[in-house]
Amino acid sequence: MNAGINDSVEFDKKHIWHPYTSIQNPLPVYHVVSAHGVRIKLTDGRELIDGMSSWWSVIHGYSHPELTKTLQRQAETLSHVMFGGFTHQAAIELAQKLIAISPAGLERVFFCDSGSVAVEVAMKMAIQYYYSKKRPGKNRFLTIKSGYHGDTFHAMSVCDPTTGMHKIYQGILPEYLFADKPQCGFYDDWDNRDIDSFEQLIRENHDRLCGVILEPIVQGAGGMRFYHSQYLKEVRTLCNRYDVLLIADEIATGFGRTGEMFACGHSNISPDILCLGKALTGGYLSLAAVLASDDVGRVISAGEPGVFMHGPTFMGNPLACSVACCSIDLLLNSPWRENIRRIEAEMKRGLAPCYEMAGVRDVRILGGIGVVELEQPVEMARIQEKFVQKGVWVRPFGRLVYIMPPYVMGSEDLQRLTQAICEVVGKELEII
Repeated sequence: MNAGINDSVEFDKKHIWHPYTSIQNPLPVYHVVSAHGVRIKLTDGRELIDGMSSWWSVIHGYSHPELTKTLQRQAETLSHVMFGGFTHQAAIELAQKLIAISPAGLERVFFCDSGSVAVEVAMKMAIQYYYSKKRPGKNRFLTIKSGYHGDTFHAMSVCDPTTGMHKIYQGILPEYLFADKPQCGFYDDWDNRDIDSFEQLIRENHDRLCGVILEPIVQGAGGMRFYHSQYLKEVRTLCNRYDVLLIADEIATGFGRTGEMFACGHSNISPDILCLGKALTGGYLSLAAVLASDDVGRVISAGEPGVFMHGPTFMGNPLACSVACCSIDLLLNSPWRENIRRIEAEMKRGLAPCYEMAGVRDVRILGGIGVVELEQPVEMARIQEKFVQKGVWVRPFGRLVYIMPPYVMGSEDLQRLTQAICEVVGKELEII
């Protein structure tokens, strides 16, 4: 590493605040010079097989030629224009594509900046929906424990209040209702008692509930848990029965990650409001979308103040919308279901040795998501360095070592990735 790179890394250490990192004792960062396909290249020449899809987003791999060309073409004609009072073809086409592939009944598309903001938008929609129906007392939310919905302020209020990352804000955030987390796993037999806690809370509180928000089938950063599809069906039925809007947070699970285009497809249900982000642009630019039923849109528009009270500066950004259109086309024109099934099968084989390790609590795989849950938390800096030494990029948190590879990852690279996890986890367990 030359002097210029050393100076840059030192500046980064002194002045740049990385996510979930202390400035007193910062975690090491690895200086990236380029990324192509499923590999990230460091300034020292090492290449890492990416097991994280850059936090679920880079589903087609890095520097995809079609996505890059689309972005360049769009930049030559229209890079940005305010969405208040204007529209443009990239936003229109993206809305058409999203409505066509999303669960039935979602007819209105609201563009915003990021996944966390999409959750904020969805929650505001639910509150304003009942305000417009002259039922302002229906302004509370019900969710399930072990959930995660983002780091912005209202999104934090529906993350797990005990085991989540935001418990230091208790007493400041709005306080909402949390049902017990589902106990029936995705592959388990269904037990009707699993819905009891949720059913009791919605039955006793529906007069003040405007929305239920949850991550369908897969709970992400709150625990990487996969729950039974029947649970989601029961939630949909109860929301209908008690007149409560259902918000599906598919920011992480959307666009094929679980083996269905959207995780709601495992239960064959449609939410009233759907949050999308992460893989929406194939990892090129930050963009999110909130889809709502026509009823939600019309009720809000018919009530006071007559408009939905939200309007991001970069809403419907043409660059992001155009690359999102291309990303969706790439996905739909690829054998993505077969790829996800192949990745799932190879992760099951590759991570199988972890089942036998003392200190491993569970190994679970669903679609393009693989999780090794340990009994004890890992030491992040140490285990991260071991993965880099193996030539792979895996970023665990807490007790969870998990991967969600790009859909284009080949079998050889996936085998190297899972083998590295088995070897590093095995060595780590000898220490902890």
